[in-house]
Amino acid sequence: MSANLSCDVLIVGLGPAGCRAAAEVAARGLEVMGVDRRRYPGEPVQCAEFVPALLGQELDTPSAARRQQITEMATFVEDEPAYYRDDFRGQMIDRAEFDRQLLTNARARGADCRFGTVLRSLDANGVALLSDGARVTARVVVGADGPRSGVGAAIGQVNLHLVETRQVTVPLSQPHKATDIFLSANLVGGYGWMFPKGAFANIGAGVATAAKARLKKLVADLHARLVAEGRVGPGVIRHTGGAIPVGGMLTPFGRLGAAQVLLAGDAAGLANPITGAGIPAAVISGALAGQAAAALVAGEVDAAAAYEEELTDVFGASLDKAVRRRRSILAVHAENRTPKLPELRRTWIAYPEYWAA
Repeated sequence: MSANLSCDVLIVGLGPAGCRAAAEVAARGLEVMGVDRRRYPGEPVQCAEFVPALLGQELDTPSAARRQQITEMATFVEDEPAYYRDDFRGQMIDRAEFDRQLLTNARARGADCRFGTVLRSLDANGVALLSDGARVTARVVVGADGPRSGVGAAIGQVNLHLVETRQVTVPLSQPHKATDIFLSANLVGGYGWMFPKGAFANIGAGVATAAKARLKKLVADLHARLVAEGRVGPGVIRHTGGAIPVGGMLTPFGRLGAAQVLLAGDAAGLANPITGAGIPAAVISGALAGQAAAALVAGEVDAAAAYEEELTDVFGASLDKAVRRRRSILAVHAENRTPKLPELRRTWIAYPEYWAA
């Protein structure tokens, strides 16, 4: 028999954004339910697992999830020698363990977090129908359900521009402390990478959706190149992939009947459109969304608009620049013209050209 449930805040998606939102709401003594379609937190991993140390957006990463410090970035444009920068640091994490730690914190604060539960629909009154037959009425719904967010779709906020990614995890032949970035005209609207993670490395590529059919070969070719250079082994331990929103921030709030709706993380389009980095934005926006949700429950009518203003203050400038750079390189491809080296360099954060006006 289906159940009719109610809570103060319903959170859809229990990745970093959803778990942080749940923790913030629960810490304020409110009743919060979180649901996630996956059976286990953070699995399957759909992430390159690199967390950049960006000024003003540093994360207190749980020690149990840390795997390796990154001390520099090496960028390869076509066949040019590597361009090294030591001011793009960060750390490699175990994404599944990272999510588990955030989930543990949310549950410790009193959040009801349920896995293997799918949002079937969210009606015009904000009532959620779940896969177990339950109907949930909440005063606030937080969509933290990724780039193809069902919650976002319900309020007309959809990520129209996506990058598709594919990644393999392979043995690393020798210690390495840089994130290696590969730019090429063949990688339309994206780039390739090798991120070291202790004894292993994540090798992958992301491209515009129109070039998705080429991803498997692009990643295989990059893997073969690194094997030939003696940097990684030929065996593949794990395959993964997923979509990244690259169109910039959506309007992160709306209303369905009496229910207020907030979006966080990829659902709000907060991943960087050039680098694809989304973990810091997910954690930060999740915390802000949880605070805003609690404020809405408390009757602060301007809390949703204030949430959008905070996101714009934190992420707006970097997202806008990345969107412009992305559009410029895609325009070159749209002209059926092979991007020149300066044009490729202008679309990557390690080069001074990226930061120029």
